[in-house]
Parts: sequence; C-alpha cells; structure tokens
Amino acid sequence: MVSPMSDKPLKLDSQSLSLTEVVQVARNAKKVTLGDTAIAAISKAQQIVSQFARKQHPVYGLNTGFGSLSHVRIEPDEIIAVQRNLIRSHAAGVGEPLADDVVRAMLLILAASLARGRSGVRTQLVEAIINLLNHNIIPVVPSRGSVGASGDLAPLAHAALVLIGEGEAKVNGKVCSGADALKAAGLEKITLQAKEGLALINGTHLMCAIGVLGLCDVEALSTAAIAAAAMAIDACRGTDVSLDERLHAVRGQIGQMRVAAWLKKQLAGSQIIEDHKVDDPRVQDPYCLRAAPQVLGAAFDTIDYVRDIFKRELGAVTDNPLVFADADGDSKIVSGGNFHGMPLAIALDSLTIALCHIAGIAERRINWLLTASDSENPVNIYLSPQPGLHSGLMITQYTAAACCNEIQTLATPASVANIPTSAGIEDYNSYGVTSAHQARTAIDLATNVIAIELLVMAEAMEYQRPLLSGAGVERTHELVRSVVPRLTEDRPPAPDIAAIAKLIQKGLFITI
Repeated sequence: MVSPMSDKPLKLDSQSLSLTEVVQVARNAKKVTLGDTAIAAISKAQQIVSQFARKQHPVYGLNTGFGSLSHVRIEPDEIIAVQRNLIRSHAAGVGEPLADDVVRAMLLILAASLARGRSGVRTQLVEAIINLLNHNIIPVVPSRGSVGASGDLAPLAHAALVLIGEGEAKVNGKVCSGADALKAAGLEKITLQAKEGLALINGTHLMCAIGVLGLCDVEALSTAAIAAAAMAIDACRGTDVSLDERLHAVRGQIGQMRVAAWLKKQLAGSQIIEDHKVDDPRVQDPYCLRAAPQVLGAAFDTIDYVRDIFKRELGAVTDNPLVFADADGDSKIVSGGNFHGMPLAIALDSLTIALCHIAGIAERRINWLLTASDSENPVNIYLSPQPGLHSGLMITQYTAAACCNEIQTLATPASVANIPTSAGIEDYNSYGVTSAHQARTAIDLATNVIAIELLVMAEAMEYQRPLLSGAGVERTHELVRSVVPRLTEDRPPAPDIAAIAKLIQKGLFITI
C-alpha cells in the first residue's frame, strides 16, 4: 500500500530511496530530477576515473577486459569501444519481458546508485536514465539471464542498449527500436565513456526492483490475511481465549504478540463469541485458528527482516570497482564484490517461505469450514445452498490447495544452489533474480488464497446471523459484499475470487 503521492518530483541527491518512492516512480510515473549534491559527487568521482583511465596501471573495468578476460589490457583508443561492446555482448537475456513497473523500478534504483558518486560515470549518463523514466520509455528486458552476481548483467544490458540507441523499448504501449524511442522523445543516444558500460550493468538493481515492488504488495496482503483470519474465527465459531495477551507475552515473540492483538481488536464486541461461550463442549480449536498468531506472527517477523534488507539496499552502491577520495586528496579505485546479490537472495527466499505459511494456514481454515468439520457450527457442507443439488464453494478449496502446492514448490530456495560462471573466476553466484521471480509468483498465488478465504468466510458469516461479529470483522464482511453477493445458487467462483483479489491488491482491507 502506497502513501498519497505529491506532484513534487523525486530528487536524487545521493540519499537512500524509500520503498514508497520506488513504487511511486515505478507505478505512478512520478517524475525524477538530479540534485546538486549528487551532481557534485558524480563529477568528482568521474574526474578520478578519467585520471586513472589515462594511466598504464591496470584498473578493472577501465582499461581491462571483463570477468575472466580481466587480464587483457585495453588501449586508450579502445576504451569507448569496449564499453559499447560490453553492453552489446551482455544483452543475452531470454524469456518473457519484465513488467513495465519492474523495469521502471530497476532504472530508478540504478540511477540512484550511480548518483551516490562512487561509480565514476558522467552526470550525463545518470540524466539519460532519468530521461527514460520521465518520458516513460520502457526498455524491453527479457526476464531471465541473471545469475545474481557481478550484477544483474543480462537484464541491465538490455536496458542499457536503449541508452545507446539500440535494443527495443515500449512507448505508449507499443514496442519500437531504442533509436526510434529516443528520437520520438527528442533525446540523444549516449556514447559511453570509461567504465560507464560496466557501471550500468554491475549492480543488484533488478532483484532489488522486484523485491521492493513485491514488499509493497505483501504489505497489502498481510493486512488482508489478518482480516481473513479474524473473520474465520467467528465464521468457524472459534474462541478468542487463545488471543489472551498474557499467553503471548510469556513467549515474547514480537510478531505473535502483534497478530494476537490485531485479531482481538477485530473481534472486539463479537456477539458470536459470546453466544457459544456457555455450555460449549469444545475444549480447543484446531491449530489453523488457535495458532494463527504464532504462525502468522513468525511470517510477519520474517517479512520485517526482508523489508530491512531492502531498505538498506536502497541506499547502497553495488557497482564494481568503486571510487574513493580521502580527505588528504588521495584517490583510489577499489575492486570488490558489492554486486553480489546474496543478501537479497536469502531475504527473497525467506519471503517466499513466509508466504507459504500465510497461504497454507489460510487454506486449512478454508478446508475446516467447507467440510463442516465442527458439528457445533450450523454451516452447510461446502456452504452449499442445497447440498447435492448445489456444490457450493467446494472447488475453491481445491484452488487454494493448488496455489499452496505451487508456493511450497517455489519455497525451495534458489540461493542455496550454485553454478559457476566466467570460466570459474565468478565461482559463487547468488541466483537472486530467480529468488525474486519465485517470490513474485508466490505473492500472486498467496493473494488468491487469501481472497478465497475471504470469500468462504464471508459466506459462512451469513449462517451466524442475526448475530454480529466485532466491528473490524463486520467492516471486512461489508467490503467483501461490496463486490460479491451471497451465494444463493451455484455460480462460477472465479470472478468472485478475482474481485476480492483486486480489493487486496488495492490495500483496502484495514486491520488496525
């Protein structure tokens, strides 16, 4: 869920980006400018690179080849050609193109990293990237090809092709050549100088872009998951005893305590809970209800960890080599491995595991309710208006199960496997973009599972009438009913699921 956007452009001034700023530029076409502080930092680093480029001492990326070819010296009159050739040769991506918002987020994160004045590029190059954003020129970037180390090389190279008047771009929804896209906007192609080609592709910007946009969607999904779980407690005629704050305080897990408090607040004032407190023969609810704070809390704690990783990455410089100038005027170009995506890869794999449990426990609640597992609850099996003649919502549980099974498969971490590249010199890769793609798919699948839970529990609430739940749950029920009517006879559930999923994606479920 994104905060309201102001008309003021986002100024890149060497600062960290926020997740919200990335989303606003990527999805809402917020304009971007380059600040004076950034211009000064960029210019200072570029002067240092120019000095080193004229020297005989080999400096990776300036006067050498790349990867395992770094032992090959590049002559001064070949520096421009080698940077152009780098972009051309590394544009080896395959697969369906990345979504427009992902490409825009990637360009913004790249521009912000270069604007921190450690990469040694010219101001003109950063401005050229900003021009693509402000004219909504979207490079066509194949989604597969990055191994998540030495930068997201192939995807970033496809984006960089447009800057030099090559490749393909999307303008107003239509694909054209990079040259035509620049011409239509009145922009000039750029001739890459020393290190600039390398700086464009040596970074974690794609996996970071996918992760940041995904975290925005996970925030909306998380609130919907709480809303659905709260409604499930009353729809299943469960107890709120397991939400007692003393119970959770003695364990001390932050996420668990927060979830229990949120659920209790949603259910506050429930007539349904009061109705079955007396002479209720049930001792304990199933885990899917009773342990919701423990399971969801653990997932949310993991999401918080992932969000912190990405917040730090949005202030990072992930190029190589990097330019440093000491206070005494001594300048150095330092080679390292900041382009390595492992911090993001592990976080993204963890995010998918968390999503597995958010969706998984929701599916169990769906199954518990639809199979009329509790004889104390007056719902019809499958919530069928007339069991046998109507199948009701039977197959929605199948769909939820299928989605959960796929998330379980996606939760196999990509970051734990390694295939070396570049003749073995790049011998330990992160595969963070694979982790990012898996997380993105898991977010979409989990959203549909929670949409199904909201559909099922909203229908089950009709069987509890005239009793009312807490104000929070009733607000959730009303929101679902704003797009989905009560089930009076069999109809395709797919449109209902899609309508609720859109409510989730818009961040309309409010739980606190």
